[in-house]
Amino acid sequence: MDLRSVYHYRIDWIVSFVAVAHHGGFSAAAKALYRSQPRVSSHVADLERELGTKLLDRSVHPAVLTPEGRALLPHAEEILRRLGVLADMTGGAVRGEVRLGAYPSAAAYLYPLAVRALRENHPRVRLVLREGPSVALGAALTSGDLDLVLRPLLPLIGSDGVSSRLLWREPLVAVFRDDHPLARSPYVRLSQIAALPLISIGESGEGNGRQYETNLAFASAGLTPTITAQTNQPQTLVALVRHGMGTGVTNSLAMTTANIEGVTLVPIADPHCERVVALWWRSDGVASPAVAAVRDIMARLPHPRWPWGAEIPAP
Repeated sequence: MDLRSVYHYRIDWIVSFVAVAHHGGFSAAAKALYRSQPRVSSHVADLERELGTKLLDRSVHPAVLTPEGRALLPHAEEILRRLGVLADMTGGAVRGEVRLGAYPSAAAYLYPLAVRALRENHPRVRLVLREGPSVALGAALTSGDLDLVLRPLLPLIGSDGVSSRLLWREPLVAVFRDDHPLARSPYVRLSQIAALPLISIGESGEGNGRQYETNLAFASAGLTPTITAQTNQPQTLVALVRHGMGTGVTNSLAMTTANIEGVTLVPIADPHCERVVALWWRSDGVASPAVAAVRDIMARLPHPRWPWGAEIPAP
């Protein structure tokens, strides 16, 4: 298509044509547009002349669309809709499609709240979710494939061009099968868990194991547990514990979004047993009002709450 041909068409011709089609005649269209009827009629006639075809049958009253007019109408409506998008953007409205990456349990908790808040405060901003493990999310952020990432501080993102804002801290929790002796304890110590086969959250085989919160907590306590399995899926961790394959240690939020039938959650009393969750974005990228709006919304959302904490003794 030779785009130079579209320069001959005027927007007000299309506006008048669509108005006549929607309002059922020239007189009604003129009233809706606050224009004179002869002007509306002239616009439609100019459009017909440029197209070389009749769009309205004026032999009846009110005029009706010809087959050619019916074929053109949805395309004319789409042109006006897209021009409306441009007008909204130049008019200062915050709009856009923001790509958010998050690990599964954080996505399950925060994404619905963020979408609802955006509908109320920035209805023209669309939030697109992509779930994945922390390392992959960090890489997608630095490559520009994601605009925002909701993920733990650890493992660190290997780039100086990113910034983060802490959202919440969540304690690590031990996951025991219901018939395990420690399942009836009000709390447990890492030294008790280290003596058991361990199932933890994290990507295995990528050389990043010791950067995860569970591994760091044991390392800080001078303990080396036997990790029998790692998984990024909370429900898989629960299933492994339920079938007697080990004791789980994971972040609390993961368990609030999982079916924990057959297992018992017990808080861990040692220090450094927590996951610090932050919202990440590129600080070296182009400033986006839509991304800034989502950042502000997510920072103001309520933090998750846990059913334990006050009763755990200080280390």
